[in-house]
Amino acid sequence: MAADRNATRRQVFITGATVYMGSRLAAELVRQGHRVAELVRLGSEDKLPANCAAVVGNALDRSTFQDKLGGAQTFVQLVGVAHPSPRKAREFREIDLKSCEESVKAAVASGSVSHFVYVGVAHPAPVMKAYIEVRTHCEELIRQSGLNASILRPWYVLGPGHYWPYLLKPGYWLARQIPGLRESATRLGLVTIEQMVAALVRSLASPAVGIEVLPVSKIANQTR
Repeated sequence: MAADRNATRRQVFITGATVYMGSRLAAELVRQGHRVAELVRLGSEDKLPANCAAVVGNALDRSTFQDKLGGAQTFVQLVGVAHPSPRKAREFREIDLKSCEESVKAAVASGSVSHFVYVGVAHPAPVMKAYIEVRTHCEELIRQSGLNASILRPWYVLGPGHYWPYLLKPGYWLARQIPGLRESATRLGLVTIEQMVAALVRSLASPAVGIEVLPVSKIANQTR
């Protein structure tokens, strides 16, 4: 990612930075010279990657962090229920949707944020309807905000602790050989955590003008 190292360094605010994807993204951004501040709960400051600034607050209440964005130009929203499943519909509404609402409002009110980055989900799909509904609602909130935004739409993300989807690879290969299934197999394909982080970093280094949507096919083309 040599091109990214030469890009303009940015000031970035991340919610959900202490978990699976966020911790890896934060570490990579710091490595590339970006200034990173991360929203954390009280007592979780030591979970942050080195050289990241901790902002203690509650992702479900913007009043706890709205005035602490520190002039961030990019806001990355990664808060969400861990290990999504159909039985977590209520949690999706109470955590994923609420945190996105608060983050979008905080970003708009900041006066400094010019680029919003969000990880949605590939759709349509035959399963995870509640999850897709909430994530789609979040995308609409972002569109209505007037912010420039990059929206990534992965399906399954492969990586440490998330290996079981590898069992689906033979089925995906077979589906891509069948014309009637090829499009959905591509749209709902597998990406790696490395590809996700690379796509997020590239989105940040080259901020969207308007709304940019990155489906699985574009995420999968990212390398580090």
